[in-house]
Amino acid sequence: MSPKESSVDSKSKKELKPLKITCTSTDCENGLHCFRVTKKMIENNAQGHCRSCGVSLVDWNRFRKLDLQDVAHTFAMLKLEMIRHHFWHLQIDPKAVKHARRKGKIGMRAAAENRSRKSVGPAEPSFDGRQTPKSGNSLFYAQHATATCCRKCIQEWHGVPVGKELTNDEVNYFTELLMLFVNERLPQLTEDGEKLPRK
Repeated sequence: MSPKESSVDSKSKKELKPLKITCTSTDCENGLHCFRVTKKMIENNAQGHCRSCGVSLVDWNRFRKLDLQDVAHTFAMLKLEMIRHHFWHLQIDPKAVKHARRKGKIGMRAAAENRSRKSVGPAEPSFDGRQTPKSGNSLFYAQHATATCCRKCIQEWHGVPVGKELTNDEVNYFTELLMLFVNERLPQLTEDGEKLPRK
């Protein structure tokens, strides 16, 4: 590679900026949609369709059975939405990985149940829509990836209405989804956790 080519290559790398992905981002040409409903979609009875291209890909009745035996289908459907796909593939930050390694699978399961019960379990959680940060804990990634990050996403995807406290069965289901994500993305976790330096 010539010095000129190297200079051009390093310049183009510097110009690349992280994609700003929001809950309503789409890239329909590449199969990444947004199923968040709008008022117009409700008026046109188009709930469940992509808000950008109008395609209907999710079998909502099947998805909303909350069936762990059908979790491969559940995850495949979630990955059709751009924001979910993003969190399924986003590299988990080092702080979150270390946190999970310290806790291990047993500690992470307890934390996942606690997050499901306290952050989204109440009928009307405070700061709904803002209670799940985007980094710092692998469970945050898991909640965004599985649409269990806020009550609006839970209603849109899982069919559990806002204003209704989650049942124990629903909390258990969401806990399992979070742990399936954690186990897939962090397969190196031990059962009981590891002793790691704080820094």
